[in-house]
Order: sequence, then C-alpha cells, then structure tokens
Amino acid sequence: MALQPHKAVLHFLALQGISTGQLDLRNALEGRCAGQISQMAIKFGTSGWRAVIADEFTFANVRRVTEAICRYLKSEPGSGGTLIIGHDTRFMGEAFSDVAAKLIESKGMKVLRCTHPVPTPTVAHAIRALKTDGAMNFTASHNPPEYQGIKFSTPDGAPALPEVTGKIEAQLIVTSPVAEEEGGSIEDFDPRPGYLDDLATKINFDAIEKAGGKFVYDPLWGTGRGYLNKALADRGVSVETLHDWRDVTFGGQAPEPGKDHLGDLFTAVKDAGAVLGLATDGDSDRFGVIAHDGTFIEPNELIALLTDYLVETRGWKLGVARSVATSHLVDRVAKARDIKVFETPVGFKYIGELINKDEIILGGEESAGLTIRGHYPEKDGILACLLAVEAVAVRQTPLVEQLKELWGRVGRLYSGRIGIRLDDEVAAKLKEKLAEDPTEFAGRKVQSTDRIDGVQFRFENDSWILLRPSGTEPVVRIYAESESSDDVNKLLEEGKKYLLG
Repeated sequence: MALQPHKAVLHFLALQGISTGQLDLRNALEGRCAGQISQMAIKFGTSGWRAVIADEFTFANVRRVTEAICRYLKSEPGSGGTLIIGHDTRFMGEAFSDVAAKLIESKGMKVLRCTHPVPTPTVAHAIRALKTDGAMNFTASHNPPEYQGIKFSTPDGAPALPEVTGKIEAQLIVTSPVAEEEGGSIEDFDPRPGYLDDLATKINFDAIEKAGGKFVYDPLWGTGRGYLNKALADRGVSVETLHDWRDVTFGGQAPEPGKDHLGDLFTAVKDAGAVLGLATDGDSDRFGVIAHDGTFIEPNELIALLTDYLVETRGWKLGVARSVATSHLVDRVAKARDIKVFETPVGFKYIGELINKDEIILGGEESAGLTIRGHYPEKDGILACLLAVEAVAVRQTPLVEQLKELWGRVGRLYSGRIGIRLDDEVAAKLKEKLAEDPTEFAGRKVQSTDRIDGVQFRFENDSWILLRPSGTEPVVRIYAESESSDDVNKLLEEGKKYLLG
C-alpha cells in the first residue's frame, strides 16, 4: 500500500538520516507548525527558490509562491494566460506541482501540465514553441535529495531575472489571495517530441551516426532518462544507460554530474570500451563528460573546447560569454579565434540575455552549464553532451587529444573550487572581505579587482581567486585558477585563510 504523503516524508527523511525530532510532518507540510513555517522568508537565488522538504518547502509555501506568481502575472500587461507546470524526479514532485496547477487553474488561467519528469531545457523549449507566459518547474537541480525547489521561467524561456523575482518576492507579503475566475483549465502535455525534434536541428546527428562507436549515459536517476539516450538510440547509435529508473534519494547523494559522483560511469566506460561517458544532473541542465581513457573532462575545459569547435565548424564569429567564475581558458580561445568575451555574474539568466540578443555563439558556466546560438536562453546538459559527441565524430579525434591540441595552441590553465559552510560568523567575515581593496594577496600583486559577483583578485599569467556566496546553497564558494595545479591548491588555501583568518 502506498504511504500517505506525511508518512512518505517521514520515511524519506529517515532514509536521508535527517532527524525530525518532535516535528509533526503532516502539519509541517501544510505549514502549520509552531513558528509559522508558512511565513518564513522566501528568497529566489541564482536559479529559483530551493529549500528542504517539510522544513521550508511545504504545501503552504508552495501555495504562497504560486499565489505570488499569479499576482505578478496578472499585473503584467498581456500576461496571465497560460503557464507550463513541470517537475523533476524528486520526492513529492507530482504532489507539489499538482497543488500549483490547481491553484493557477482557479485564477482563470490555463495550465499545461507535463506528463512526466521533465528536463529544464525541455521546459524552456516548450515555453518558446507554445508562446506561453512562462513556466513553474518543480526542481532543485543538483541539490541533495532532501531539497525541492521552484524555477520560474519567463516567456522567452529564460530563468527569471532579478527584476522579475524581486517583483514576485514583493507579492509574497500580500496576504489577500488573487481573485478566483472562471475559464481556467489543466491540460496534460508531453513536451518530449517537440524538444527532441528541435534538438535535431542543432546537432550533426548524421556525422554522429556515421562515426559510430558506443556511448554510456548516466542520468543520475534524473529527468534525462528517455531524452539523451533516446536521441542517440533513435539514430542507431549504441548507448548503454545507467540508473535508468526513478530513485528520489538519487543513490544517496546529490544528483550532480561531477567527477566524485560518477564512479559507476567511469567503470562502465572502461568495461564497454566507450567513446565517451555522458552524464546529466537531476533536471538535465548540467553536464558531465568522461573521455574514452577515463579522463574526466572538466566543465571549464569542455566550454573552451566547444567554443573552439563551434567557431571552426559553424563559422560563427560572434562573441562568447562566461561567468566570472569560469575559466579564462575561454578568453584564450576567444583571442586565438578573434572573437569577443562577455563576462557575466554567476547565474545563467545573464548569459540567457546575450543568447536572446544573438550576441554570442556559446555561453557557459564552470558549474557545468552551457547553451549555444539559436538554442534557448537556458543551460542544457543534454545539448552539451551531444555537442561533445559531435566534436569527436566530426574531428575524428578523441576528446582528450583535442584538448591537448588546444592547450598546445593557447596554453593550459588549471581551475578549482572549495566551499565553506555559510553561518552568521562566516557571513559577517565575507561582508568585510568583499569591501576590502588590497593591492597584494598572499604575496602576489593584485593587478585588478572585479566585483561583478563577489570579489575576484586577478594576478599575472591569467591567475585569479574569487570569493562569492552561492545562490543555491548556504555556502561561500572560493574559486581559483592558475597555470599549475599546485598553485591552484595554494590559492584556494590562501583564500580560505583570507576569509576565515
């Protein structure tokens, strides 16, 4: 017999090792516990609102956010007609999205409700193809399994910019509900065929099919199942899929396609003699790629390599965009290819603006997100993986050899990052450090300081260090880059001392 929702939450949190103490989970989900859980401050971060299930992420708070979004849409000229509602494979995704759908319907609006767990980039395509007023996607992306979240996308398919999320947050303090209206509806909607058809116009599948070879794909129990693997298999390309079922605990880890989370994929690539190992995160907007020899291709490296590849094969001569935390290897490629570099704050919405303006051929972030010209203003891990496959097929050269050739032309840079838990003491220290303007850092001359997002100190030979608070987790991130891996480690350690000392 299926567990009742509140009992299912208790079972789920127990699996995660989370102590619930005396918390009444039925009331917690409805936001009725002491302390007025439902009135907790809700803030949209780098990519939507995320919180722990049965703590801040409750049905009551979902209703608050949904009411605020409806109120915002009703206040915008020409808005308030149709919204797409999607969810990923996380716990209670269907239940939370159903609450939002019914509430939106009661306001006289039309809801297109996705019929299965759906990738974030697929939602972006559907918004643009169907010309809706945007979408609410219930996903916490790569966060640990106890999290849920809401990503709100605007009519261009992009993550909502701060001026939009700020307006939504302002509506959260309004206590009166949006007036109910007749004429609302909920319609089930399958966005997969349209997205896959569109993807076929962006990827050279003919070259991939001709080149052949075997690939291994790990969706990490997420929404990429039946998308990336289907795109290859439908064209006769051999693809083995790992973790091809729903697990709301994501194997007991965060569904993040980083090197430390892909042990099974490393083994499968070796055992299968695969051309590449491919991975996507929980909502398929992030990528992970393992070369045929077991080398993990760092996201920074793939972004630079694909920039070089697209200029060469597409003949595009527009600019390239990277976040402030992303490798300056991109800058070196841009200089060699004579194209402009756009630097943005962290958050793909800023890159999305440049895609909408058709100013860049590719935009990427070191956190494993990218998109390309003519695609959507949203990161797409499925697209990124398929572009890596295409680059190998077209160039007929293994990815690691392509990287070595690229380093031979522009030089090599090493990157790294660490995270420090953000508590009140660390937050206070970070605020102090963000205001400082040193001329020297750990014995190095600071050549320039960048405050586009956090604070970045730049040194000679393209080395730098960046400190900034995460927009998705209670963490301060420290990033560093240099021409040697040892120096990167030194910079990260010095950054930690600088922040905490």
